[in-house]
Amino acid sequence: MLCISMRAGEYFTIGQDVVVQFDRLSGDRIHLIINAPREVPIVRGEVLEREGGKRPVCVRNISPQYIRQLPWNHKKKEALAELRQALAEMEDSPQTEILREKLNIIFPAPLEGGETVRPAGTAV
Repeated sequence: MLCISMRAGEYFTIGQDVVVQFDRLSGDRIHLIINAPREVPIVRGEVLEREGGKRPVCVRNISPQYIRQLPWNHKKKEALAELRQALAEMEDSPQTEILREKLNIIFPAPLEGGETVRPAGTAV
C-alpha cells in the first residue's frame, strides 16, 4: 500500500483520468478534491459498508488517538490573531523576540500568497 504525505495544494494522479488534490486540513478532517470521469464510482467507505459492501482488506484501522494535531476552530484563530497583535504592540525586548519566535514555530505566520514563515533551521 502506498502512503503519501502532502501539503495543501499538492495532488496526485491515478491512471490518466483521476486527480486527487489535498485542499485543506480542518481540525481532524482532511478535505480532498477529486476529479474523475463520471463512469468512475467514488463511494465513501461508511456508505459502502452501510449498503452491505465489504470493507477492503487493505484499509487499516487507525485510532483517533494517533492524530497529533491541535483541534482548530474560529475561537482559536481569533486568539492567535490577538496574540500576534499584542506581540506587535509590545516593545522590542529579548523576551518579546523569544515569544515571537516560539509562536512562529508552533503556528508559522502566513505570508501573502498562502506561504508561511518558517523559522530558520526548519525543514521545508
